[in-house]
Amino acid sequence: MKRIVRSVIGGLLVWVVAACGNGDSGNGEVVAQATTTLAPITIVEVTTSIPTPTNETAAPVATQPYVAPVAATMPDVVCMNLQDAQDRIQQENVFYSRSQDATGQDRMQVIDSNWIVVEQQPSPGSPFGEGDAVLFVVKYGESPNPC
Repeated sequence: MKRIVRSVIGGLLVWVVAACGNGDSGNGEVVAQATTTLAPITIVEVTTSIPTPTNETAAPVATQPYVAPVAATMPDVVCMNLQDAQDRIQQENVFYSRSQDATGQDRMQVIDSNWIVVEQQPSPGSPFGEGDAVLFVVKYGESPNPC
């Protein structure tokens, strides 16, 4: 039976695999012991200096005025399958739209092409941006479906 012993000797971490028992393996041989040491760790203290503020004022930094992104125009996607509707919205450079089960069952739209858009927010022609488009969908053949 072997036992692993961890010890710190002179600042070094030492692992020892020790044989338990009388040191005899049963056939007259002495069980060997192995020792591994790790190199000592040197701790270095790091100091930094912080510059002392002066009475000089910094030169003003030239900045560009903030320009709000141009809103896209919401296309009419009612009666399109969900995948085609999302592709059409992406043509307006808006890449994040949401879809919601129009039946109120809160089902996930796993295969977008199996769902048809029956209502949309915002309405066609309205300005919109990332995350503003909400497409209300039902599976093909379900109600409510005005298409």
